[in-house]
Amino acid sequence: MNISQLTSVQKDVLREIGNIGAGNAATSMSKLLDKKIDMQVPSVNIVSYDEMMDLIGGPEELIVAVFFRIQGEAPGSVYLILSIEEAELLINQITGDQMISLISEEGPDELAVSVIQEAGNILTGSYLSALSDFTSINMQPSVPLLSMDMAGAILTAGLLEISQVTDFAIVIDTKISHTDSKRGIQGNFFLLPDPESFPKIFLALGVTDNE
Repeated sequence: MNISQLTSVQKDVLREIGNIGAGNAATSMSKLLDKKIDMQVPSVNIVSYDEMMDLIGGPEELIVAVFFRIQGEAPGSVYLILSIEEAELLINQITGDQMISLISEEGPDELAVSVIQEAGNILTGSYLSALSDFTSINMQPSVPLLSMDMAGAILTAGLLEISQVTDFAIVIDTKISHTDSKRGIQGNFFLLPDPESFPKIFLALGVTDNE
């Protein structure tokens, strides 16, 4: 199976899964924030690692990344990536405290880290749950690992081991917004199935490479 290109049918299927996951995540985020949350999935694509780096602003872009290892019948890895600005906006909206910051002389605030990890848990759990429901393949996220550094440092180190087994990632653009905010929060959700998981997932979806 040539996984470097997605057919229109495969994109439609993955986008639908992304939208269902976003809907589930929005419900969970609404409970967390105690306000109505809207989540959208503008696009779904497969990208190479070089394209993945470009999508988040290049290797010198300072980012917040929440990493999960997917456990179960279709193993892989997940990165939820936000810019520092987007991450802090999300923290401020969830906590209602504008003074909590990821960047300070004393280091990241423990509450700020917990908030981003919890948001990552909600998003990742929702997307994997939707994918599991569609495919009937069991997939569970590990405990989250949060990193804050330049994109090149985080992804080069994090993807070095993964790149030995896979070359591509499914990227699900994610936009989070609520009625009290003038702007939405844009993030990138990267799903990196291990090589044997790609055909297994698409086969379970009833989608072949020829469609």
